[in-house]
This record gives sequence, structure tokens and C-alpha cells, in this order.
Amino acid sequence: MGSPELDRYLHRIAYTGPLAPTLETLNGIVQHHVRSIPFENLDPFLGTPNRLDLPSLRAKLVDRRRGGYCFEQNLLLADVLTELGYSLERLAARVLWGVTDGEVRPRTHMLLLVDVEGDRRVVDVGFGGMTLTGTLTLEPGVEQPTPLEPFRLTRLGDEYVQEVLVSGEWRQVYRFDLHGQHPVDYVPTNWYLSTHPESHFVTGLVAARATEDRRYALLGRRLTVHPRDGESTRRFLESPAELRAALEGDFGIDTSGMDLDGAFTRLPHPR
Repeated sequence: MGSPELDRYLHRIAYTGPLAPTLETLNGIVQHHVRSIPFENLDPFLGTPNRLDLPSLRAKLVDRRRGGYCFEQNLLLADVLTELGYSLERLAARVLWGVTDGEVRPRTHMLLLVDVEGDRRVVDVGFGGMTLTGTLTLEPGVEQPTPLEPFRLTRLGDEYVQEVLVSGEWRQVYRFDLHGQHPVDYVPTNWYLSTHPESHFVTGLVAARATEDRRYALLGRRLTVHPRDGESTRRFLESPAELRAALEGDFGIDTSGMDLDGAFTRLPHPR
């Protein structure tokens, strides 16, 4: 048995497997985490800044059965893995997904590099609609399977680029180096992302969750389901009640106490 905080986290993600700091344990925890704790930005969208201290993260993601974005998800997981005996580094990345070629974005994403069984594994439970459902060895040029899509790493000078195979095409996700970060290093970027009036997490609603065989993605009123085997489907939510039902049912988010009527009116009409 671990600490009460660890026990509550394991119950939250429904993980009952081994806890020794092995690759098997790491992959098992990652898979259960992404299936249980969704990516979402409801707090910034509704006017509440995200907090990154561990008590706040545990209260929100574990006890209140909410989700969060990369800093929240990966800081929580880093604390869990450290308690289990893993050695790790917290890293920062520049997002490439959906970015125009040649555009340089700031380092607004967080990921982990975990040492396990003589290997270094990329771990990231917080990249929204394309978050890793497994872990990747830090070896460029090798196609690596995960429970959903294949991924690979390539080199770009001193950096690594994470890529994913989607519909037969390799697409870039983000680029990162191995310069370790401290939790406090994420605070200024988190403040911008969760409070600035031009932040896409303040102006728009996003949610994502991966299961054993599909991904759910919500962007504004558009709800898309991407099965691992089969064609994607999409529909547009037509009312606050449908929004609440999707958040509760498809994403597993406890929406009690949220003003989703007001939130729905801020979502743009589908074109």
C-alpha cells in the first residue's frame, strides 16, 4: 500500500496491477490514466484559472473526477511515478500539431522522460486528441506501436520530433529537447494559457479521451469519434443538455455545479 493520495489516484484510474517500477507497470498506469482522466479546459473556459500545486491537482483530477490539460495531467502523473520509485525528467515542447510549416510556437506543452529498466521512455498523458496511449523509447527512426496509433521519433538538430501515423501519413505532434524543467517553470505559461483573453483555452472549449479502441474529441459544439478500425463520425451538439450529456458520458467529466447553459451560448455555431 502507498500513501492515501496514491491509493486514491489508483482507484480513480481503476488500476489494480503491479506497482513495482517496471515497464509493465508504467505502461499499465499510462493506459488506465488516459482512459479515465480526460483532457479538458472547462475551468479556463468558464473563467477559473488552473492551479498547478499538487493538492489542487489531486482535488480536481482525482477527487472531483475532472480532467485537465498537459501541465495538470503530467505533473500529477510525475508525482505518482516518483512515489512508485521511478526516476524522471519533466520536459517542455513546442507544439507542431495544426501549426503552419515554419511557424515557431513557444514551449507550451509538458511531457515526461522516465528511466525504466535501462531505457528512457517518453510519457505524455496530456496532449488532447493525440495523447500517447502507451510509452515510447527515446530512439529516433523506429516505428513504435501503441494501443491506438503508431508513433515515432525523428531528430531535428538537438531536438526530437514526435510523429504519429494517421490515415497513412506521418504527422508531426511536437518537438522537444532533453533540458529538464522544474514544476515552477510551467507556472508562467500555465497562467497565460488559463487566463489570457487570447488563449485558445479561454476562448474555446476542448475535450478529449482515448479508450481501448477509439478517441473522443470535442471542439466547440463538434463531437467527433475516431475508431481505431473504421471511419470517423461527427455530429454537432444542439443544446446545453446535449453538451452536458457528452461531457458526462463520452468524457467521464463530473459537470455538477457548472454553468453549461452559459458556456453553450459562447460556443460558435457550426459552419
